[in-house]
Amino acid sequence: MRAWKTGPRPGELALTQVAEPEPGPGEVRVRVEVCGVCRTDLHVVDQELPVHRPNVTPGHQVVGVVDAVGHGVLELRLGDRVGIAWLRHTCGVCQWCRSGSENLCPSSAYTGWDADGGFAEYATVPEAYAYRLPSTVDAAALAPLLCAGIIGYRALKRAALPPGGRLGIYGFGSSGHITAQLAAASGAEIFVMTRGTQNQQLARDLGATFVGDAYGSPPVRLDSAIVFAPAGELVPIALRATTPGGTVALAGIHMSDIPTMTYRDHLFDERDLRTVTANTRADGIEFLRVAEHLGLRATVTTYDFNQVAVALDDLRSGRASGSLVVTV
Repeated sequence: MRAWKTGPRPGELALTQVAEPEPGPGEVRVRVEVCGVCRTDLHVVDQELPVHRPNVTPGHQVVGVVDAVGHGVLELRLGDRVGIAWLRHTCGVCQWCRSGSENLCPSSAYTGWDADGGFAEYATVPEAYAYRLPSTVDAAALAPLLCAGIIGYRALKRAALPPGGRLGIYGFGSSGHITAQLAAASGAEIFVMTRGTQNQQLARDLGATFVGDAYGSPPVRLDSAIVFAPAGELVPIALRATTPGGTVALAGIHMSDIPTMTYRDHLFDERDLRTVTANTRADGIEFLRVAEHLGLRATVTTYDFNQVAVALDDLRSGRASGSLVVTV
């Protein structure tokens, strides 16, 4: 089968021919229809995240059809449409797994980082970590929900936005524009600070109350803010923009260094600074149910399978807007 593989040096990615994977015990093999392109894939390719598996196939927003099952698979059947997301293994016995915080499991493993992902014609996933998806919805519309949507959902929960509150979104890419729709559906006012004229126009099209530059200031104080952009220099800016008692959530797995902050200017008045570390399967199940109920839709640009490197470069350079999806 065809699969994209990372190289030994940062930024290297090549299309290769490899054997089709076989599902292990408790796993299913998925014939990939589409795979979303996430900034985390870019961090893996550029080695901004430490290498966990050399020559890995990135991609963790996978939509496809089960075409083989391993021993011990209980519920999934051939022909079922499923999604493969970032989280693919936890130990199930540590204190975090037992307390419902499996995303903090020290033995957790991830699709497209610890195991081959969806920039390939076939991928495997443990049955327990696959999400059932409707067969009636376009696959490209579903793919961004599997990470951009789920992580945005968790980030919104971590941001502790009060009912009808003002939410600031720093960075309006795939996750940001889905999260904005989710928050707006609950009655929130959305204030977007982002780079790129395309991202800014998308925010306006989605009804944001205010749209400004990534380093700009909103016209009013924010109740909560989410920083999606992997730029540490935005953290003190977001904190300074929040009202006393406000919360800032950092939604990225990687971020550049955060500049020095002062207690008085950035954290005093009981402001909270929180991070997001992956998601739990419960987050995924909850979000996908909510997304279906609300009819959330990502703004999608599709790329041919041979253009994975092009899609990543568009994301790297800031040329991309909304969600990017590769069709296989």
